[in-house]
Amino acid sequence: MTDEAAPHQRRVRYTGTHPKRFEEKYKELDPVRHADAIKKVMDRGQTPAGMHRSICVREILDLLQPQSGETGLDATLGFGGHAQEILAKLMPGGRLFAVDVDPLELPRTEARLRGLGYDAAALTVRRMNFSDVVDLLPEAGGGFDVVLADLGVSSMQIDNPARGFSFKADGPLDLRLDPSSGQSASELLLSVTRQRLRDLLVDNADEPYAVALAAALQGQYLETTTQLADLVRQTLAGVFRRTMPEDERVAETKRALQRTFQALRIEVNNEFGVLDRFLETLPDCLKPGGRVVIMSFHSGEDRRVKKAFQTGERAGIYSSVAPDLIRPSFEEQRANPRSSSTKLRWAVKA
Repeated sequence: MTDEAAPHQRRVRYTGTHPKRFEEKYKELDPVRHADAIKKVMDRGQTPAGMHRSICVREILDLLQPQSGETGLDATLGFGGHAQEILAKLMPGGRLFAVDVDPLELPRTEARLRGLGYDAAALTVRRMNFSDVVDLLPEAGGGFDVVLADLGVSSMQIDNPARGFSFKADGPLDLRLDPSSGQSASELLLSVTRQRLRDLLVDNADEPYAVALAAALQGQYLETTTQLADLVRQTLAGVFRRTMPEDERVAETKRALQRTFQALRIEVNNEFGVLDRFLETLPDCLKPGGRVVIMSFHSGEDRRVKKAFQTGERAGIYSSVAPDLIRPSFEEQRANPRSSSTKLRWAVKA
């Protein structure tokens, strides 16, 4: 008796001439079959659904200078674009360790890199938080020659409504990089005190309307990103009627929404605490002469990186550190607007 053939499944249909919902963008979500469609999207300065455009690739390679036979670490693997470029430089004879906390995207990225021919001898992938990379040292021969940490949230996470990272589409109010660990943003709003919520809006996002937003959001049972966004808009509408001309309200409301979602995401993932732990153990992870590049997207992150590198240089831990902040070129920012907030710093182990 033969197995019955699986029923044919038709792709998601959409109204109009262009798909708008994430799951309707079947061409963008299948880049192997629809390379021409992907190119058109990228040529418009947009990021295809389900993909991530690596930022500052040339600058990172120039700073890290990975050499064949060396051992590297990609501390935040994400879509794997940077890892792919670093791996090519480490071959032949080198090895890259790559870690990420996201249980949904990590297997997909590993499969893509394995498909390029990188076996277990060349590429070691671990699901773990980058604050714990010191645990890899015995397997890595005691240290890394090159280390990259990209602190940004990947486009795959932002664009997929099911992950709950953006107010632009309706989805569960989650915001966790690892949905199986910790409390969601929805649970946070129910349990946090008003004072703590005000503080984290200020500390994590420099939110100027933190007092009003904390009063409105604290203790609310909000299940979806749309519910949160609507309550933010409603709250600010009352504030802005008294303080702001009408023609400025739309743009400022959008900025406040971005800040609110950012502040909650940083809190539920303990992003500052994780970064502090990584920066504390980083010197132990680098071989003498080892190079590290950290790419951040928030002033709070950049301040921590800058302070750790400068403190390490004064203590003789680092022989040199970035004298100035490095930003993406004008051409890259124009081609990929999501790169505009990128901040790059580097250091060399003494």
